[in-house]
Amino acid sequence: MELVTDWRRVVATSLSFWMQVIGLLLMIVPEIWYAATGQDYNPAVAWWLGVLFLVAGLAGRLYQQKLSVVREWMRIAGIVLIVFLLALLLAGRVLAAPVSEKDTLAVAVPFIAQEEGERLVAYKDIVGVWTICSGSTRGVYPGMRRTVTECRDLLRAEVAEYRSKLHRYFTDTTKARRLTSKRDTAYVSLAYNAGVYAIGRSTATRRLNAGNIKGGCQALTWWNKAGGRVIRGLVSRRTREKAYCMDGL
Repeated sequence: MELVTDWRRVVATSLSFWMQVIGLLLMIVPEIWYAATGQDYNPAVAWWLGVLFLVAGLAGRLYQQKLSVVREWMRIAGIVLIVFLLALLLAGRVLAAPVSEKDTLAVAVPFIAQEEGERLVAYKDIVGVWTICSGSTRGVYPGMRRTVTECRDLLRAEVAEYRSKLHRYFTDTTKARRLTSKRDTAYVSLAYNAGVYAIGRSTATRRLNAGNIKGGCQALTWWNKAGGRVIRGLVSRRTREKAYCMDGL
């Protein structure tokens, strides 16, 4: 088998040849992108575009091609390919950018403050743990007092810390693609209330990491007990956390 003697002219002028090249690129480039970044997207777009160009290339073999027509189609095909690759790159960057701590804290801090309430004098919570401000328990002792400013600063610092620790249990894909500021808030709120270790290893987190966002949100509501019994206030709080988690689905 030998190449045609005028292969350079064929390559330069063959519409069907370039249609098939573009079709193959549309199928291969997304795979290279996924291998390099770990970011995926709906493959149907690239697949059907690739099939379209391949079919057009095969069909082009049945018709006589004129140089001016070939150049025009090559120009159009090139524009389509460039636009598609730019859109893919932009989508990949968006997907690869996890929700920021700042965005989550802007939602989570007021949400948790409202759920926990704010008390400036130390008190025992429902299970007998000394607590102050908006659910803070570290180093709290009877008679301890805080100002409003101290409580709000403490809450923001602790929510940021809980979020950072909880995110260690999330996969890169979860952090990049599955967490909105509200969904992040729902999980952080639960971790703040029930503990990072428990929530990090929970069904809610495992489902989220597996891509079952709705199932993960539902599993948040299971954490409605304290001292071994269902607490009406926790049922209500978990319902609100689930609503935040489901937002955008």
